[in-house]
Parts: sequence; structure tokens; C-alpha cells
Amino acid sequence: MVLPYPIWREAYINDADAETAQRAYDKLNPHPFKSFTDKLAVRANPAEMSLPKSFINCTEDIALPHSFPLHPRLSEKLGLCRLVQTAGSHELCFSNPARLSQAILEAGRD
Repeated sequence: MVLPYPIWREAYINDADAETAQRAYDKLNPHPFKSFTDKLAVRANPAEMSLPKSFINCTEDIALPHSFPLHPRLSEKLGLCRLVQTAGSHELCFSNPARLSQAILEAGRD
């Protein structure tokens, strides 16, 4: 499955200039549709795991509708975790890799 560029541009990388967005889109591979429909078999509840957990939330990520957000809908499944919020879209790795690197460092600071 590949989203048409205009939809991907506005929903996934709305914080990048047109040249960066097009360059990133040209690198994408089709996403397997079954990853949206098949159930994931998880052997342990992430909230019960003793390892430290972090969730990076990009505040301009509108890849999913705001009525179906990644945070807190998915982050709460981690239980107690470090929440790192940073400005950026779903594709922060393309639009601002330095900002994403900083968020990853904050997520694992100790």
C-alpha cells in the first residue's frame, strides 16, 4: 500500500519543505497492508515489563485522526513510562533528524 503523495505530504510530513517531502516520498517502500489487519501476538504485557520504557510523541503528527491518537491511546499501554514530546510530524526522521535524535537521547537519558 502506498498513499498518494498529496495525502502523505499533508498527513505525514506537514512540517517539511516541498523538496524534503518529495525526496523522502521517493525513498518510501510500499507498506504491507496486512500489518494493519493482522493481530500482533504479544507474549507479555508491556506495562508489566520491568525494563524502562519511553514514548516519543511528535506533536504535529496527524498521520492518524486526532480522535484516534497515538498518544495517549498507545503510550498508556506501556504503563509507567517516560513521555518525550517534541515538535514535528510523523516523518520527523526526514524533516528534522537532529530534533528526533535529541528526543531519542532524552528518552534514554538514564
